Amino acid sequence: MSAVPADLRIASGWRTALPAFLLLAAAILLLYRDTALVMTGIWWRSETFAHCLLVVPIVLWLVWRQRDRLADLTPGPQPWLLVPMLATALIWLLSDLILVDVASQFALVAMLLMAVPLVLGLEVASAILFPLLFLFFAVPFGEFVVPTMMHLTADFTVSALQISGVPVFREGQQFVIPSGNWSVIDECSGVRYLMASFMVGTLFAYLNYQSHGRRAAFMLFSLVMPVLANWLRAYMIVMLAHFSGNKLATGVDHIVYGWVFFGVIIFLMFLVGSRWSEPDPGPSGVQSSTKGSHSGQASAGRASPLFAWMLAGVFVAALPHIALFGVQRSESSASEAVIELPAQLGGGWSENGANIVSWAPIFINPSSEAAQAYAAPAGTVGLHIAYYRGQSDERKLVSSTNVLVPMRSDWNLMVGGPRGMTLGTQSITFSTAEILGKSQSATERRPHLVVWRVYWIDGQFVAGDVAAKIHGGLARLEGRGDEGAAIVLYADGDSVEASNGTLKAFVQDNLEPLNALLQKTRDAR
Repeated sequence: MSAVPADLRIASGWRTALPAFLLLAAAILLLYRDTALVMTGIWWRSETFAHCLLVVPIVLWLVWRQRDRLADLTPGPQPWLLVPMLATALIWLLSDLILVDVASQFALVAMLLMAVPLVLGLEVASAILFPLLFLFFAVPFGEFVVPTMMHLTADFTVSALQISGVPVFREGQQFVIPSGNWSVIDECSGVRYLMASFMVGTLFAYLNYQSHGRRAAFMLFSLVMPVLANWLRAYMIVMLAHFSGNKLATGVDHIVYGWVFFGVIIFLMFLVGSRWSEPDPGPSGVQSSTKGSHSGQASAGRASPLFAWMLAGVFVAALPHIALFGVQRSESSASEAVIELPAQLGGGWSENGANIVSWAPIFINPSSEAAQAYAAPAGTVGLHIAYYRGQSDERKLVSSTNVLVPMRSDWNLMVGGPRGMTLGTQSITFSTAEILGKSQSATERRPHLVVWRVYWIDGQFVAGDVAAKIHGGLARLEGRGDEGAAIVLYADGDSVEASNGTLKAFVQDNLEPLNALLQKTRDAR
């Protein structure tokens, strides 16, 4: 019997392994289609993450560039990767239960990446490691830094204006100069420039450098440069408008100038980076001899065990959906939630004579929402409760779209912090903030709200978004449903200290009645 040529054995291995991998990838995408659709939907509708549309074509092109090297390798399954794939699938399950889209999207991409070495082997995965890791740029990630970036942009712009001799009065993200009023909003944060720059900079580093040190340095440069450039852009736009009498750099010009400036910065970044570029050494003798060295592994590409491990991968990927089906089935029978606030609460707090400035937080698509003002000798407090049942991507208790003050509002949100209270044996922490309103005339008092916020989840008062997500996920896993509420208290006293005193008195008198009211709403399902 004559020996089968190495080239033929390698080609035969790819003819069985590649279809097995494509079937596994297709099965994962089908099982996790909801996560994938949410991710791609963000690409289409968000200007911040429009660059993600280019990720998949770039990855395919980068893999195609390695086709000759891949042709010399013999694919073979690595069954032990089922263990990290199972761990990643469980991370996806937890992320889906607590409705953290970005974590579930990272888990989906990670499972797709693990499918490569699971079916094709570690050598194949190593040969295309950068294209595989580059696929993580498809996850629309980074919005959590928007508030910080806005604050830093405002800090730099105000400081630069003061150094330039322009008088500035600042409140939060808004500031006033002699020529007009300005506000740093989400579009001014620079996050869209940062994300796009980092993706393009990473690709540039991979294609132009061979040294890992130079690649890391340029990637860091592509992170720092857009941040500094955005600060300078914001300052220049304000100064241009100031000296032109607000005829330039306002309205649509504001956005156009920003993208033009960003394009110039990217060009300069590449120009600087090209000075230290390292040419591709090209194929070496060692690489070209790979064909013979791996020919003995052709048996790893046999169809029967290969497709068996592929089916095992499909089974592992399907396990979280089996568990999720059971959770969702137990929650599907719940009725619509209805919450009603009484005319009177404990401690003599009553709606009679309770007048407070007209303001309300923004909650998207709650199951039920109620607001009422209460007065007592200690002062007047506004109470707003948003109750959530049957949460989904369109209805979330904890979400970046649920805010105290929306962008482009007459209200100005000031920085707050945590505030702890001890009631008997129970310790509760509230998130606080101050909100300034606009006065209608020079003689009219300007509203100055002090706001306390807390979540109610599974019968407990919880402070902070992360803690609320964790408590909500645990409640769902233990079969107690996904219900929760956001409680917002606010007062407009003569001073911040007076408002805090009023809110403290209200909490001391009414925390238990509010807990009983929310428990009653939950039990009514």
